[in-house]
Amino acid sequence: MTRTIYDAVGGMPALVSLAHAWHERVLADPVVSHAFSHGYHPDHTERLAAYWAEALGGPPAVTTSVASESEVVRMHSGNGPHQEMDARAVECFERAVEDAGLSGDADVRDALVAYFTWATGYMGTYHGSADQVPDGLTVPRWSWDGLVDGTDSRPSQHTE
Repeated sequence: MTRTIYDAVGGMPALVSLAHAWHERVLADPVVSHAFSHGYHPDHTERLAAYWAEALGGPPAVTTSVASESEVVRMHSGNGPHQEMDARAVECFERAVEDAGLSGDADVRDALVAYFTWATGYMGTYHGSADQVPDGLTVPRWSWDGLVDGTDSRPSQHTE
């Protein structure tokens, strides 16, 4: 059995460190911080780490106890395109990987950055309105080879 990215990074403790490092960086960024100007849940970083864990081969802690995938996508939808913000969020993530001590293994670093870059675009699928997000989405899974086939439940013809 192949080791998951979740296991390779060190499980939940490492992902919580990464989420904290990323959140600190985005709050300090003049562009990305706008996404948090309305406030955020006090457990945001722990929830984010749990979401990443689920996507990277760990336990399904978010969708079994916090929110469905459709709810998560709705929270990130209806804000119009924001390429600059997305690019800066990815830059913050790349630096957060270093801050969290996860950049020493190039395979792990590259897999994390590839996942986050893809996920940033995925979360922006429904630019027009959160009402466009269908019920029943499932968390897309990410492996060493990229998106796991069949785990991205967005409509393939969505062009918004």
